[in-house]
Amino acid sequence: MAKVHRLISVVLRLAAAAAAAAAAIIMVTSHETTSLFGLELKAKYSHIPSFIFFVVAYAVACAYSLLVIFVPPGSAASRLVVMTDVLMGMVLTGAVAATGAIAEVGRNGNLHAGWLPICEQVHDYCNHVMGALIAGFVALILYFLIIMYSLHVVADPMCPCH
Repeated sequence: MAKVHRLISVVLRLAAAAAAAAAAIIMVTSHETTSLFGLELKAKYSHIPSFIFFVVAYAVACAYSLLVIFVPPGSAASRLVVMTDVLMGMVLTGAVAATGAIAEVGRNGNLHAGWLPICEQVHDYCNHVMGALIAGFVALILYFLIIMYSLHVVADPMCPCH
């Protein structure tokens, strides 16, 4: 039974690492240059602090997911991993929320603040950001599953794997 728990954990963590890496890579490759009224406009992820936070958070989540695979089950560190998983889930939630808020303003603008939407001018950039958000949500859902599964395994008195 312990091998089955370990296999499920490894598969979930590899999937979460892949989704987190995809989210970070898609966001990093989001850039577009366009001309508007004779002015050259550049849209890059690095121009927006919340997008930078998104990339850093998801890159760290990817590395963390891969490193945690090597923590032996039943060790003292394995209980610390559950707490760190929760922390990582909170950071990823914040990154998706901040990026989603900025993406919403980019797509629809804000008439009350006088902010115009930019996605009409930079379609590819906005599509990349949307792709990164989708991959980010997938990674976030996988982290939620990891947390729930880890808590189940740690709290199960019949499981010899802790």
